[in-house]
Amino acid sequence: MALRLTEEAEKLDIPFQFNPIVCKLEDLDLESLRVKTGEALAVSSVLQLHSLLATDDEVPRRNFNSPPVSKTRVLQMTQRTFGEWLEKEPVHIYNPSSDIASSPSSLAPAPKMGSFLAALRALSPKVMVVTEQESNHNGPTLMERVIEALNFYAALFDCLESSVSRAPIERQKVEKMLFGEEIKNIIACEGGERKERHEKLEKWILRLELAGFGRVPLSYHGMLQAGRLLQTNNYDGYKMKEENGCLVMCWQERPLYSISAWRFRR
Repeated sequence: MALRLTEEAEKLDIPFQFNPIVCKLEDLDLESLRVKTGEALAVSSVLQLHSLLATDDEVPRRNFNSPPVSKTRVLQMTQRTFGEWLEKEPVHIYNPSSDIASSPSSLAPAPKMGSFLAALRALSPKVMVVTEQESNHNGPTLMERVIEALNFYAALFDCLESSVSRAPIERQKVEKMLFGEEIKNIIACEGGERKERHEKLEKWILRLELAGFGRVPLSYHGMLQAGRLLQTNNYDGYKMKEENGCLVMCWQERPLYSISAWRFRR
């Protein structure tokens, strides 16, 4: 990250410093960023913001959460095929109405998300770019999360298979240490331990607008550059589409990641 940013800054002849801070997003002290007064500030959140939902939804969803999943139960699940599990596992589907799912009370930022966004507001950034997984892994029931994770990660592993050979150790690390850990967290954890609470773009739009953000439409030039990058690397199965002024990256027709730009409303 530091090397790439430094190279881009040199191309644009912009003075640049990189000061890495290693900590969880929920523990980040924004004062440690050493932002200089008068400098133009841009914020980029890549696959991180959803972790702040771990505590935010415990109160509004208290009545809808599945019972905690024990290690014994997880082991039993892994010893069955998915079809066998669907047949034998008692399923309690909760289908919230559209009013409940998108109501301001269920999307209002609180407490960690709210305090984090308020702290960002105090820094007065010129723009904030948010990249998140385009899937709903924050459902109130285990069954919902299993099905969503199955569909999302099947597409993710499919695109990985088509673009990266199986031999490199880097791919094995990504599959095991990144995607594998995400899947376990989505299915086997509950409460504050379940950090991988991915939500779709429509939810992020509502949540960020309620927090005082305004969308910044992506420029035609930016979209064109992204399209050329895909063509240059010959990634046939990858596609891009614009949705509500935001960019959605897809594998074939399956959305994988959303990229949106935001600015604080004055």
